[in-house]
Amino acid sequence: MPEFHTASYSGLLLRGIRKENVMGAYYLAIDIGASSGRHILCHMEDGKLILEEVHRFYNGMSEKDGELCWDFVALFQEIKAGLKKCKEIGKIPVSVGVDTWGVDFVLLDENDQVLGNTVGYRDDRNIGMDEEVYKIIPEDELYARTGIQKAIFNTIYQLMAVKTKHPEYLEKAKTFLMVPDYFHYLLSGVKSNEYTEATTGQLINPETKKWDLELIARLGYPTEMFQEVKVPGTVLGDLTAEVQAEVGFNCKVVLPATHDTGSAVLAVPSNNPDTVYISSGTWSLMGVERMEADCSPASKAHNFTNEGGYQYRFRYLKNIMGLWMIQSVKKELKAERGLDLSFGEICEEASKQTIPSLVDCNDGRFLAPKNMIKEVQAACAESGQPVPETYGEIASVIYNSLAKCYADTIEEIQEMTGKTYDSISVVGGGANAEYLNILTAKYTGRTVFAGPTEATAIGNLMVQMMTNGELTDLASARDCVFESFAVKTYKA
Repeated sequence: MPEFHTASYSGLLLRGIRKENVMGAYYLAIDIGASSGRHILCHMEDGKLILEEVHRFYNGMSEKDGELCWDFVALFQEIKAGLKKCKEIGKIPVSVGVDTWGVDFVLLDENDQVLGNTVGYRDDRNIGMDEEVYKIIPEDELYARTGIQKAIFNTIYQLMAVKTKHPEYLEKAKTFLMVPDYFHYLLSGVKSNEYTEATTGQLINPETKKWDLELIARLGYPTEMFQEVKVPGTVLGDLTAEVQAEVGFNCKVVLPATHDTGSAVLAVPSNNPDTVYISSGTWSLMGVERMEADCSPASKAHNFTNEGGYQYRFRYLKNIMGLWMIQSVKKELKAERGLDLSFGEICEEASKQTIPSLVDCNDGRFLAPKNMIKEVQAACAESGQPVPETYGEIASVIYNSLAKCYADTIEEIQEMTGKTYDSISVVGGGANAEYLNILTAKYTGRTVFAGPTEATAIGNLMVQMMTNGELTDLASARDCVFESFAVKTYKA
């Protein structure tokens, strides 16, 4: 069982939380996901973390010149809008940090202008790029030297798409920045590549924790465009003069674990190193923390990845399709059937169904289908299973399939680590999906602890607070998370 501590406030003080102020300074996490972003302010009050959402905004890809693209100009305007709201309510943070999804990037020219479209990972430009990469470096060798699982949207393949289709961009590129790196650059004027985000691209050496420049050169990508790899907790500096003038104040820009899963895993409210976590949102990231990467053929065969974590921990995990499937169904129900349902309503209706059908959530057909409902129905029909018709049946198939995938994955984790895991900690938005949590306990036979839901923002804030000395270390910070937020228990 995980060590979910219930230490008193005095105990937390002994673990290193600053006690001279009952109410601490403000810190700001800007957490941008694939469908939305938000600004979360945090301060310490009576030994607990107090969160306040001050701004929320839409995010998503749209087609431009035949490519699925992000609107980074609009996103940065939203970033500044949220900073202005902090000023308006009189809660100016001492620091700010941005976390986002992984793998995507921008290339900047000599004038620091973005080259080409800001293409997102679901675009089909990546199709076939894995084979182009493997012509230069065999797939087995690539895993052995990076430890990162193969996903067609990884940065390494996206860069090959640029090299193949727009070689002029690489010729002009002077700077490579991943998405959170780019926003930190716009905020601070400082260019860097943060470690946890960089590892998602399949171009970092897990031993040196730096760019594999020999690999990058072999692939024909300009090595000089990559920045120095910085770790979470690095203070980049102040807001630029331009940003200060626009938002009305100054604060420090601090690198969190900028990959959203890297931040979410920090907020797992347990100090038991043998806890299995699921960072549950658009994607479900299921794994454990380890201090050494496993780049073995067996690990590759199971499709595990060794993404970088805080203080050079490794997030040894599997990338599972996640609630993206439910999110897509929700949109289609509104557009096609006029049903504007909440996720809670969908979850409740799914719990009433008895349809036994299951699909493989990790099948590439569910990555970006034209219609998720029809794709799930087709997968059931092709495998000779009952075809779901109502939205409750469709959601039930998805939720049960996710839980079955979790059960299969935990057995693989045990096989690879040689350890037995009796419980699962679910953090992120999926911690609210009660039916899925019940199914996860049922399919895995493990106790499930669900919460906190705002794990990504909390992990972001934890690094900022440790950097400023308000929290001393990760152990005390995780104790504090458990004290501060509700955690529900689901028995197998």
